[in-house]
Amino acid sequence: MDVEYTGRQTTITKKLKLQTEAGLARITKITGNPGSVHVILSTDKYRQIADVTVQTKHYKLVARCEATDMEMALRDALETIERQAIRQKKKFGTIKRHPKADVKGAKPEATANGTRKANVAVKVAAKSSVGRKAVPMLVHSFPSHSPLAEPHVVRSTDGVALRPMSLEEAVKEAAFRDRDVFVFRDYGGQAMVLHRKRDGKMELIEVP
Repeated sequence: MDVEYTGRQTTITKKLKLQTEAGLARITKITGNPGSVHVILSTDKYRQIADVTVQTKHYKLVARCEATDMEMALRDALETIERQAIRQKKKFGTIKRHPKADVKGAKPEATANGTRKANVAVKVAAKSSVGRKAVPMLVHSFPSHSPLAEPHVVRSTDGVALRPMSLEEAVKEAAFRDRDVFVFRDYGGQAMVLHRKRDGKMELIEVP
């Protein structure tokens, strides 16, 4: 695993490296062998900030956390990356491949609600009469209720700012975290929500 460390106004100690390696070991069990990892530790006055970026073969995981203690900020960032990795693995795991049914030999299957479904064509031969041929007909029956997929909810704090910030700072932070929805408070304590619409424009929602 290729891990790159960058320290800004702070010293990267051996203890912090060991903490990073332990967290990355858990993440590797989920994602497999990541291509590269970049850890940036910085100090801004009283704030300790940890930025962790994990680049895998299929996707990129990014987390930025801050606290009054560097070990705590690094721990939160690694836990955020781990949650993102689990979410990505579940997303790919929900794709199921259904085999094609044999149209001629398939039989109707019973659904969970007791209804019968037959998505295959059934030939009904009409009785032959003098001078007439049997005409094949297609008969379809469908379940009365379509099954609904159970929604999967994952708790996350990646889209919430931990400190008050201006609108410009919130827009930059949302872009840095790659979030379509970002919640923050301005310096007056007003809760606001940034939402990236389908056309790419940012929409500001003021929470009453």
